Amino acid sequence: MRAHDSATTPMTIAVASTGSPRTGSARATHLRTSGTLLAGLGVVSFSLTFPSTVWGLESFGPWSLVAVRSTLAALIAGTFLLAGRVPPPERRHWAGLAVVACGVVIGFPLLTTLALRTSTTSHAAVVVGLLPLTTATLAAVRTGRRPSRAFWFAAVSGALVVLGFTLQQSGGSFSTGDLYLFGALLVCAAGYTEGGRLAALMPGWQVIGWALVLCLPLMAVASAAALSIEPVRLTAHGVIGLAWVAAGSTFFGLYVWYRGMAAIGIPKASQLQLAQPLLTLFWSVFLLGETLPLAAPVAAVAVLVCIAVTQRAKS
Repeated sequence: MRAHDSATTPMTIAVASTGSPRTGSARATHLRTSGTLLAGLGVVSFSLTFPSTVWGLESFGPWSLVAVRSTLAALIAGTFLLAGRVPPPERRHWAGLAVVACGVVIGFPLLTTLALRTSTTSHAAVVVGLLPLTTATLAAVRTGRRPSRAFWFAAVSGALVVLGFTLQQSGGSFSTGDLYLFGALLVCAAGYTEGGRLAALMPGWQVIGWALVLCLPLMAVASAAALSIEPVRLTAHGVIGLAWVAAGSTFFGLYVWYRGMAAIGIPKASQLQLAQPLLTLFWSVFLLGETLPLAAPVAAVAVLVCIAVTQRAKS
């Protein structure tokens, strides 16, 4: 990874290409494909976050888990930034990085971790399945872009499927942890939107890297304070869970996610996350032994159809 790499988009490739239109089109297609794969890899990484958090809670209190995961992730990011001799971002980018830090590095992990004390992984996964629509809505407001009607129809349909699945599984009412989860939706969508905008101006790994480093002083102090108050009972699951949410979800997952968003756009990348709750359901059964809801296969097919439509709709 080079310090002065710059993010590219299909439009910039088409304009900058000095070859034939066919060559520019092929490069744009390759960029869209690689961007979709990167964003999809980020979704897979994120899908393991809730099961890993449940494992982490076996060893750490909720405040300790969030603070330590952010501190470790920031140290990893700082190491990469130092190794690449990456210069600090321009002053005009720091406000956006603060939004990413507050939403993605601190807000979402904290609120979902608090929710998982009372909610099951499968329940939390389907509630957070509303994140793609929330992200697309905030992105439209933030960037001024207006996706097509077909895009919005598929996005809203996917969100309704996820919402209906959630209500069906919870008996028609929301649990106490849902308040935390809905708050997590808002702050995470804001962080994704601002991060996606910044990823078009600088490499995606630098966006999340600097956002993490920005949080390091606060999270280091919070780690020391939380660990002194909350008991720690180290187990294999707890250590693995902490390691994944720090290195896998918080650093690697966000790195490939922002890079993918820069290539294919915020609205389309966000819709790939419609598959995230269904992947998390699989992990909740495979890793945690939770019972898979009978409605999950039906919801999976419906959501995947919505994803296909949003990827083909013009944004």
